[in-house]
Amino acid sequence: MTRSSPRTVLHRAAGSLAAAGLLAAASLAGAAAPAQAVDTPVFTFGGPAETALHPYPESGNPKSSRVGITLDNPSEDEENGGFDGDFTLTFDLSGVAGVADVKIDGEASPDCEITGTKAVCEDWGIRPGSQSAADFVVTAADGSENGDTGTITVTGRADGATFTPFTTRLTVGGPDLVMERLPFRTELTPGEKQQAPITFANRGTRDADGVLLTLRYSRGLDIPQRYSNCEYTVDDPDLPDFGWTTALCSVEGAFEAGATYTLATPLTLEATERAYYDTFLYGIHENSAAQRTALRAGAPSERGTGGVLKAVPAKKGAAARSTDLTPGDNQQEADFRTENTADFVAYGDDVAGAEGSTVKADIGFRNEGPAWIGHIRSGEDVATVDFTVPQGASVTSKPERCRAVTADGKYREDQNSPAPRYFCNTSMTVRDGAGLDLPFELRVDKAMVGASGAVTVRNTFLKNPKLPFDPKPANNTAYLILNGEGDGSDSGGATEGGDGGSGEPSTPPTSAPDPEESPSGTSGSSSSGGSSAGTAGGSGGGLASTGSIALIASGTAAAALAAGLVLFTAARRRAARHS
Repeated sequence: MTRSSPRTVLHRAAGSLAAAGLLAAASLAGAAAPAQAVDTPVFTFGGPAETALHPYPESGNPKSSRVGITLDNPSEDEENGGFDGDFTLTFDLSGVAGVADVKIDGEASPDCEITGTKAVCEDWGIRPGSQSAADFVVTAADGSENGDTGTITVTGRADGATFTPFTTRLTVGGPDLVMERLPFRTELTPGEKQQAPITFANRGTRDADGVLLTLRYSRGLDIPQRYSNCEYTVDDPDLPDFGWTTALCSVEGAFEAGATYTLATPLTLEATERAYYDTFLYGIHENSAAQRTALRAGAPSERGTGGVLKAVPAKKGAAARSTDLTPGDNQQEADFRTENTADFVAYGDDVAGAEGSTVKADIGFRNEGPAWIGHIRSGEDVATVDFTVPQGASVTSKPERCRAVTADGKYREDQNSPAPRYFCNTSMTVRDGAGLDLPFELRVDKAMVGASGAVTVRNTFLKNPKLPFDPKPANNTAYLILNGEGDGSDSGGATEGGDGGSGEPSTPPTSAPDPEESPSGTSGSSSSGGSSAGTAGGSGGGLASTGSIALIASGTAAAALAAGLVLFTAARRRAARHS
C-alpha cells in the first residue's frame, strides 16, 4: 500500500505553483544560490496496538498468538522512491519480561535474531509502500496472571534515513467474542424473508465493555431495519462491483465472560428481486476506537433512524459450545442461491468509412436484469463478449480486456497485429442495469457493402456458450455492420419483443470449433483487468439479433453491390419481423 505524507503533499503544491509562475520571485534571491539537500526519508512501523494472549494453562502447552510488524515507506514514486541501503531494526522485549515469551518466526523473518531481551533484524533496501518487518510468535509466560500486560518497542537505524519508533502491547487474557453460526435457508426465491437471530458468546477471561456487530451483505440481499446505533455504508470502495452494504452497530453493555447473548429482536434478511448468488457476513468484536476504524468500509456512512439494536442474555442452554479462542470465530458467513434470471442483451453498431479510412465502433452488452450476477467466491468472470471482425476490415485499436484469437477461437500468440476475432471477458460481477461497453477502431481495408461481424455475449466456456441464468439467448447476439444501409438503429436485425419467449435463438450464436485451452478459448489468463459496472448502451447499437451472420462479397460493379445490399437488408428485416 502507498500513502501520502505531508512532505509529498508540499512538494506537489510547490510544483503546481511553480508551473503557474507564482514562484518566479524566488529568482530574486540570486541565480547562484546553492541547491538544497535532498530530504531524509522517514519510515514508520505498523502493527496491532494490542494483542491478547491466552492465559498460561495449568497443564499442557500454552496457546500462541502472532504479532506482525510492518515497515512503511511513504514514497509514491515506485521507480525512484526506494531506499537503497542497509538498515537495522531493534525490538526491545524487556517490557514483556514475565508477561510473555517471544519467539521469531524464522521463515517469515529470516534476518532476525533474539539475544536476551532484544530482537535485531538486519536487511537492505526499503521499497515504496508497506512490507513485513518481522513476525513474532508470542505466548503467555509461565507464572503470568490474567491481566498482566507489557509493551514491545520498535526502533530503526540507517545512514541517511529516519525511523519513527512504534510500541505494541501484549496483555494476558481478555474477552474472546465468538459468533454463532445460524441455520439459514440458502435456496431462496425473490422476495423471500427469514429471521436472523444473531447470537454470540464471550469465551474469554474478562468482560467485554460494549461490542461491535458487523453485518455485510451483497447486492441481492437486504436487511430492511435501519437502527439508530448502526452506521450504514453502501458500496465498499475497495470492492465497488460487489454492491456491498455494511452495517457497523455499536451495542452497549457489559458482556460477561462465559455468557451467551442474542439480539433482543431478530434481524430480517431478505432476498430482493436482484438476488442470484449472494453472501452475508456477520461478525462480533469488542468496541474500541481501533476496531471501529478497522471495520469501517472506508466510505461515508449514514446513521439509521430506527430504534436501538440491543443484545440480551440468551436463554439457558442456547448456543453452547466448547472454548475456542481463535480469531476466526469472530465472524460467520452464509452463501445464498436465489431462483432468478438476468437477461444479457448484446448490442452492435453501424459504421461507415471509405477504403483506407479508420472507423470507431461501440459494441458490448447490457444486463436487463432483474438479477445482478456476481461470482464472489470463485472470482470467475461472469461472461465473455465474442466479437468477429467484419470482412474487409482489421482492428487497429481494442480495449485492454480483449484478447485476439484465431478465426476458430483458438489461442493466438501475436496480440499486436490485427486478428479475425476477439474475446473480451467481464469481471466477476455484472450489476443489473449495467454491462460492458467495448470501443473498437477498425481500418477499412476493402470497401464492401454490408459486411457484418457477430457480437455475442456468452458463457466463458466456448464449449458451452449458453448463459445459465439467461432465459432469452436469442438476444445474446447482435452485429457490427460496416458500410451498411441505415442510421445504425437496426444493427443485426433486432426484433421487437426479443425471441417471443421461446428461449432459443433461430441460429447458433457462433459456429467456431470448440477450443481445448481455457474457458474463453485461449490458453492465457481470463482476467478482465477492469470493472463490469460501466454504463451499457453504446452508440447506435441495435438490439440483439435472432439471425445468422451475413457477409456480402464485393461484386463486379457498384450497381450489383447496391442491389445486393437492398436484398440483404430487406431479407434480414423480413426475418426479424417473423422471428
